[in-house]
Amino acid sequence: MNPGALKNHKSWLISAAIAALVAAWLVSGQFGGAEPETTAAEGAAPEAPARSSVRVRTQSAEEIERMIVVNGNTAPARIVTLAAETDGRIVTTGTDRGQNAEAGAVVVRLDERDRSARLAQARATLKQREVEFEARNKLKSSSYVSEAQLQEAVAALEAAKTELKRAELDLEFMTIRAPFDGALADRSVEIGDFVSRGDPVATYVDNRTIIVSANLSEFDAGYVAVGQTAEATLATGETVHGTIRYVAPVADAATRTFEVELEVDNADGTLRAGGTAELRIPAETILAHRVSPSLLTLDDAGNVGLKIVDQQGRVDFVVADIAQANGDGVWVAGLPSTATIITVGQGFVASGSLVDAVPESAVKTAVAKKSGED
Repeated sequence: MNPGALKNHKSWLISAAIAALVAAWLVSGQFGGAEPETTAAEGAAPEAPARSSVRVRTQSAEEIERMIVVNGNTAPARIVTLAAETDGRIVTTGTDRGQNAEAGAVVVRLDERDRSARLAQARATLKQREVEFEARNKLKSSSYVSEAQLQEAVAALEAAKTELKRAELDLEFMTIRAPFDGALADRSVEIGDFVSRGDPVATYVDNRTIIVSANLSEFDAGYVAVGQTAEATLATGETVHGTIRYVAPVADAATRTFEVELEVDNADGTLRAGGTAELRIPAETILAHRVSPSLLTLDDAGNVGLKIVDQQGRVDFVVADIAQANGDGVWVAGLPSTATIITVGQGFVASGSLVDAVPESAVKTAVAKKSGED
């Protein structure tokens, strides 16, 4: 090549050489350098997701008696309306409203009017009819009196007996008495009022026996029977014991519940009826775990339950079947007989996630050692 021409194209040759070197470097990076990176990526183990730590307690279930707990109300065992059985004017009120009374106590008394006189007349008439019957009966054997005349005397005698009984009852009915031991709830008449036969006079209740009535679900009704013992906590805080006296054989059509009544002795009349009460009836014996109410949590569907950890360290949500509740905590059924319950951190882990379960005993031991070192 002509030296002059080579000199003129020297700059082009240098540029072409540089471009060739850059292209070769890029190609070597695309194919040669990528292979070690790919190999390294394939050889590395995938990084495991971080686990949350929760505090747990492992405990065994205990046998308890499941209690049926329902809200109800108290009522007297009997409520009766006392009515006048004869006419008359009120002259005496023997029992005040709200006062306890024994059977036979005077509630009100009517005026006597002519009742005693009519009773005396009835007795005299009866005596006359007896004499007439005896006379005709003697004459009948001598054929001086016919059978019809004798039967007429018999009818007159029975009529006299009826009139005497009516006069005795009318005199007795002028006094209205308490039909049984109880209390006078209300009196609708006062001295001077006139009452006719059938008019209501007072409301009387049997407060010597209190009834706690409530409604049971279809499931619980099968565990309750007449004669079974149960207890009730009144609104005043008193706890009373009694016997189931009634279980409805047919459910209420509107609520599909069965009415049940607990009979409670109130011989001294101190318990007052008409208030609210919590009825507690023993049911079946089941296995349950006692836990603090603070351990209960909600799932996404709004169900109340507990979170436990299985043997693989996986969180499981169990819907709580609360069998009993008291001041010591709640008894939850439906858990495994031996369950590892999350006591701290249950609100930060979801059902199905893997966790590191730290026993409560280990935490307590660590705290004790740290305290001893200080």
